[in-house]
Amino acid sequence: MRVRRGALSAAATGCLLLLAACSASPEDRPTPVRAAPAIAPLPVPRGTGSKVPDDFNGDGHRDLVLNDLAKTQPHTDDPGIGIVYGSAHGLVPGARQLLAPRTHAARAGGELPALFEAEASCDLDGDGFTDLVVSTDPPYDGQGQPPVPLQLLFGSPGGLTGRGVVLAVPARARAGNDWPDQPVCGDFDGDGHTDLALHATGGKLSFLRGPFTRTGAPHAAAAPIPAPGNLPTGPAADVDRDGYDDLVVRTGERSGTSAVVLGGPDGPTRTGAVLPDGIDVALGRFGRGEALDAAIGTMGGTALRYDLPGARRATLDSPGTVLDAADFDGDGLSELVSSGSRLKVFRGRPAGLSAREMVIVRPTAHGTARVVAAGDFDGDGRADLAVRTYRSETQDTVTVYPGTRRGLVSERPAVTFSTRVFLPPA
Repeated sequence: MRVRRGALSAAATGCLLLLAACSASPEDRPTPVRAAPAIAPLPVPRGTGSKVPDDFNGDGHRDLVLNDLAKTQPHTDDPGIGIVYGSAHGLVPGARQLLAPRTHAARAGGELPALFEAEASCDLDGDGFTDLVVSTDPPYDGQGQPPVPLQLLFGSPGGLTGRGVVLAVPARARAGNDWPDQPVCGDFDGDGHTDLALHATGGKLSFLRGPFTRTGAPHAAAAPIPAPGNLPTGPAADVDRDGYDDLVVRTGERSGTSAVVLGGPDGPTRTGAVLPDGIDVALGRFGRGEALDAAIGTMGGTALRYDLPGARRATLDSPGTVLDAADFDGDGLSELVSSGSRLKVFRGRPAGLSAREMVIVRPTAHGTARVVAAGDFDGDGRADLAVRTYRSETQDTVTVYPGTRRGLVSERPAVTFSTRVFLPPA
């Protein structure tokens, strides 16, 4: 999963859609908000383990991770991470959980962190319950290597119930004095266990082989791996279908070139296709060839590279600043979702993506829409789209649009709620 910091109907291709507006009107000036949740809390269902992605309680249903929750008042600390648990019918906002440093973080240097933000999710210990990788702000005295800012929260039959543990990055796997962060989950060495790739100093990756222990230690780790950039980016995927997961490594945080780094017995060590300058990259099967394709978003258009790592070239005449890919109609091809001033959905076709078959999702006048996640939340084999519309630091709406054989359905959203449900009652 790619966790978005901050975060359609295809009933008729090319139609214009409108996201539902939040019920509250904009405030003339900031005032504290104490929202008694309109959706009553429910127990988290108990599971026995599954192979479903993002299934923290192992009940066989996908869950949703939310960063940057609505606050009680502007310019205050973030409340933490919100988890909405799934069911056979999709997400259930009542079955929710707030992960905050006070209740779920491990101490570092004797102190609890103030920052708590979800970065990636995967089953790191192989027990059938998805685990969450969280970034923190551990104390640092400015001398020597900085501490590891990543913590692991382990899934269980009751969800993410325990305190985190600091991820153990052995000294031999570290390089320089950069934070070991930017985690990407994947089975990069093909042994059936989930690994982690992290940023290390000077264009190198720390490769931690799974499975991981409950103390946060990897099964093995070697010297850092040279990489064609500084920032590993998820989600990982087996781009060339050779049995090893691959990932994208970027040279810059906001823009810059990137490359597909191919996995193998020694981990993600081989550079595949080099991709052009862009703001974001999404991998999917958009319609040409047998391997996966890449979409690279820029302010001037979206570059396409088909059948990686061969990378046949094409261009979408549409800017793209934040990109996601998922199969919303279940035809085996990925749709491309581009987030910017508005949301645009390009349908996957055997001939590839085309701007002629585009659905535009227009956010409300007082909100900014962003994709939170794209995944199969109702278990019908088609991806659904979770979109969050921001009105202010204290007002937002999360809407989940279900995937169907016709594509996304916006006129009948499956779920609508505000992240204010995570605030304490008045």
